[in-house]
Amino acid sequence: MTHAAPDPVDAHADDLRATRKRVLLAAPRGYCAGVDRAVVAVEKALEHYGAPVYVRKEIVHNRHVVDTLAARGAVFVDETDQVPEGARVVFSAHGVSPAVKASAAARNLQTIDATCPLVTKVHKEAVRFAADDFDILLIGHDGHEEVEGTQGHAPEHIQVVNSPDDADHVEVRDPERVMWISQTTLSVDETMETVRRLRERFPHLQDPPSDDICYATQNRQVAVKKLAPACDVVITVGSANSSNSVRLVEVALDAGARSSYRVDKAAEIDPAWLEGATTVGVTSGASVPEILVADVLALLAVHGFADVEEVRTATEDLMFSLPRELRADLKAAGAPADRPRPDGRRRLDVQPV
Repeated sequence: MTHAAPDPVDAHADDLRATRKRVLLAAPRGYCAGVDRAVVAVEKALEHYGAPVYVRKEIVHNRHVVDTLAARGAVFVDETDQVPEGARVVFSAHGVSPAVKASAAARNLQTIDATCPLVTKVHKEAVRFAADDFDILLIGHDGHEEVEGTQGHAPEHIQVVNSPDDADHVEVRDPERVMWISQTTLSVDETMETVRRLRERFPHLQDPPSDDICYATQNRQVAVKKLAPACDVVITVGSANSSNSVRLVEVALDAGARSSYRVDKAAEIDPAWLEGATTVGVTSGASVPEILVADVLALLAVHGFADVEEVRTATEDLMFSLPRELRADLKAAGAPADRPRPDGRRRLDVQPV
């Protein structure tokens, strides 16, 4: 959930530009509720069951998070057939297809489903509209784990539309029975352009019941759009395989930043990017822990960018409860089912079905 915040900066780029070196720090940034839930699920599983705990794919798309959990005993695998029979495996926040769940059941694996509830919502939409015999156009990126999981829920009805240009080549059985859904981590603007072009070809195209692009993805893009016109450079912290992080780099450029870069960590920042710059924007993708942003700010301070001004466009307080399988085991053992939240955010008892 989000709450509108007072406008912290003037809307005009010329007024935002400063003569002193400074950082405009985007807010919201970093962890979303689905990522927090998935990461804490692996942490709790390691604490409760002990190592190893297997995880199918990267729990979230961030190298630092994966490496940190691996050092604690998480074992990341590509497929369930790499997990010893009867062992425990966590499904990543990106979701899986029914075929993956069936494969895990066939190997008697003990599963913890850390799929983001907002991704599960998209799965349900796909199943519902496939049952009504619609052609479903899934706007997303072929090969992304979330897209593969969603497509697996209705493979005979879903085709992936990768970009606005792809809309020109889509073929459907009945132009009056077509609906679109989307990957949750896309650029809002590009997605709506794809929808616009699809609707030119299919005027009866139906929208999903509610937004598929998650609130966190949208909020991070809005914050970047706000600060980008004032920035000589925008630095997005996030991994290369993080769709929402990559989108933030593009959004910053489209919104008026003079240059825009993505880094996994502070050490990847090229000092040449900062030459002649006065204002540097900083944000981070939805799977990025705040410690990595702090490292970037520390490095920028060394280069004279010690003045940090937060540009907040929304406040997020939504949290999801841990996966039901893990909650049940923790409750049975008398262990706390949720980590205390020092940031005061609410944790809602929202679970995938």
